[in-house]
Amino acid sequence: MADLPFGLLAALVGLIGGLALGLAARLGQFCTLGAIETAVYGDDQRRLRLWGIVVGVAIFGTQLAARQGLIDLPQTMYHQFAWNPLGSIFGGLLFGYGMAMAGNCGFGALVRFGGGDLRSLVVVVVMGLFGFIALSGPLAELRIALFPQRLAAGPQGITETAQRLIGLSPMLTASLIGLAAVIWALAYAPLRQSPRMLFWGAVAGLSVVWAFVGTTWLNINSFGEVGVEGPSFTAPIGRTLIYLMTSTAGGLTFSVGSVAGVLLGALAGSTLRGLFRWEACEDPRELGRQVGGAALMGIGGVIAMGCSVGQGVTAIAALAWSGPVTLAAIGVGAVIGLRRLIAGFQPE
Repeated sequence: MADLPFGLLAALVGLIGGLALGLAARLGQFCTLGAIETAVYGDDQRRLRLWGIVVGVAIFGTQLAARQGLIDLPQTMYHQFAWNPLGSIFGGLLFGYGMAMAGNCGFGALVRFGGGDLRSLVVVVVMGLFGFIALSGPLAELRIALFPQRLAAGPQGITETAQRLIGLSPMLTASLIGLAAVIWALAYAPLRQSPRMLFWGAVAGLSVVWAFVGTTWLNINSFGEVGVEGPSFTAPIGRTLIYLMTSTAGGLTFSVGSVAGVLLGALAGSTLRGLFRWEACEDPRELGRQVGGAALMGIGGVIAMGCSVGQGVTAIAALAWSGPVTLAAIGVGAVIGLRRLIAGFQPE
């Protein structure tokens, strides 16, 4: 292992974590838009409450590993860059609305594509393309002018704020937040009666811990060549597309491995459940809506510095303020989008 390039090792770390997430999505029904849709319109909160398990496990594992020196949280982008609340809110709303229009977030589209849905391939490609249009393309200067991303002047996370304002130790703050998330999840009886969902929710949370630990080790041993990061699926999708086309853009990275892992995990999960089948879009209007939604997700995800997984799970696990604020904005944007789709075209 010591003789392998650091980029390849980072890709392997991402591949293993992505496999776990892809399986969790297919076997444990871990999905952002699906959780919101079934809770708001289906009178079933199991998938929504499952997020409490995912986030709780991710927080406990990440903060405990950080305390043991296995994770270098200050090296993550969630703590390196000064938090821009407007970027989190506007980008989250844009991403959430686009997610509803596209029918999935970037992670969900990868999962659906792994199950044979060719429509999701279009969503993945368009989202990656528009993510880079906003990240370093024609919209980059406007994005930077409206939502600047500067280096943080000092510690800015939730634990630091709690310690400064009320004197709570970082581990106690993390424990209380993680415990509250798990209690909220388990307070819903139908979820308690779904051990498979609970198991895969815990696996999804642990995949974030695994990614942080693996990339921290590589960051130390590569003298900073590999960054400390966790699962996210906005800019990483664009990086993966560039790598597949040119083998450049940094070569093999954690992002490439993570995207590939989700696809393979979703394929395996779909096959195990007998759900794999080829699907295509028969309605041009539906395809147009999905393309537009994917474009909004790509732009919104870059503005918010992460997607529903990147901010909603990974950043929350790091206890960065951007995580819960962005996730809440994504939820609001998704509800608005679903309302527009389901009831917006009906007469009052």
